[in-house]
Amino acid sequence: MDPIAGETDLAGDPRLREAVEQFNQGDWYACHDGFEALWHETLEPERTELQGILQIAVAHLHRERGNLRGATVLLGEGLGRLSPCGDGALGFDLDELRSNSARFLDALQQQRQLDDLPAPNLRPASPQGPPVD
Repeated sequence: MDPIAGETDLAGDPRLREAVEQFNQGDWYACHDGFEALWHETLEPERTELQGILQIAVAHLHRERGNLRGATVLLGEGLGRLSPCGDGALGFDLDELRSNSARFLDALQQQRQLDDLPAPNLRPASPQGPPVD
């Protein structure tokens, strides 16, 4: 992949599709590897967007392994990186990911049960219609 590639090239990268599939299956370690490889090759603004998603994945890996402090820190950092991103950044519904991650973060901070919370998913962004005058 061309290290100065734009978002369009990244969106078509089969490694991104594979990492997203792994993320959506809850295969946190594998998707971490995929996102990290892309992150190393990508420039801003996509680099920060990838890092935020990567941190959310690693937070869930920490959660599964019982490291709730690590999960809390990384969820907060991931959300912080994704907060300025537009909803459709990288072609994903980041509003849903941010909302889901914020619920997990709140539950972790309040030391509440996490089992009833749905796992995060990366869904395609909704296509936007033409602007209304």
